[in-house]
Amino acid sequence: MTNAIEIRGLVKKYPRFQLGPLDLTVPRGAIYGLIGPNGAGKTTAMDLIFGMGRNDAGHICVLGCDHRADEVSLKSRAAYVGPDLNFQVWGKIGRAIRFVRGFYPHWDDGYCASLMKAFHLADADRVATLSFGARTKLSLLLALARRPEVLILDEPMTGLDAISKQQVFGELLNAVGEGDRTVLISSHGLSDIERFADHIGMLRAGQLVLEGRTDEILDRYRLAEYFTRNGTTFPSAEGLIVLNEDENRWRALLDQKRVGPQWLESHGAEQVSLTRVTLEELFVALFKEKEAQ
Repeated sequence: MTNAIEIRGLVKKYPRFQLGPLDLTVPRGAIYGLIGPNGAGKTTAMDLIFGMGRNDAGHICVLGCDHRADEVSLKSRAAYVGPDLNFQVWGKIGRAIRFVRGFYPHWDDGYCASLMKAFHLADADRVATLSFGARTKLSLLLALARRPEVLILDEPMTGLDAISKQQVFGELLNAVGEGDRTVLISSHGLSDIERFADHIGMLRAGQLVLEGRTDEILDRYRLAEYFTRNGTTFPSAEGLIVLNEDENRWRALLDQKRVGPQWLESHGAEQVSLTRVTLEELFVALFKEKEAQ
């Protein structure tokens, strides 16, 4: 099996929003970053993968398991961490751990203890008094200590400081590196996703607009700066997004699969310079283009 998660033709309809039709592929052993603006459908997609809600069309397969027909097997091999998880009912961290571990025969006590130390959590800590970031760490601990084959994380970095983010991403990298494990993570922290995710998918208004290896996607795009003589204008072209113009100085995003510097020069651009694009710059440019349409 080459892919951990395969989504084909997925549709979920709401009165004012529709997710899909969505085709999405998460390779096995990858850290896959699912990004997009608020309301793009990231949480909806993740919830549907883990059986929270019912899709109107399409198919979801996780580790060869149908997300409906094989729900028990899927949930024994995959773990989910989302912003709405709440463990206060168990009172203290130790009680929450003892309750959850009873459901999973592959629970790793040694790894759990290591995570407790790394995340600065203790058995006697009361869940109700934990900070938002500490509650997030507890959710991650309860998921990671199960040693799941697939880990689905919806905005797990919310409320974490820079040091805690490094700790969490370090544990995720270790989890993937130790075996054939896969992480699907949504986050608004695009610089974090760029550093740690080897694959990305970009959602916009319920549609997947980009998907692939992070390095290949970032190699595909360039920021171009160039000058023109007075009165020069550029025809619209697929793969060219003009970001700003200041008199005769231009700045644009180029999709090098469609438009290159030679095309710019053939239409009057001079002194063309190209620089690598960051994931955040790419994200902002693509969504500004959508808002302008």
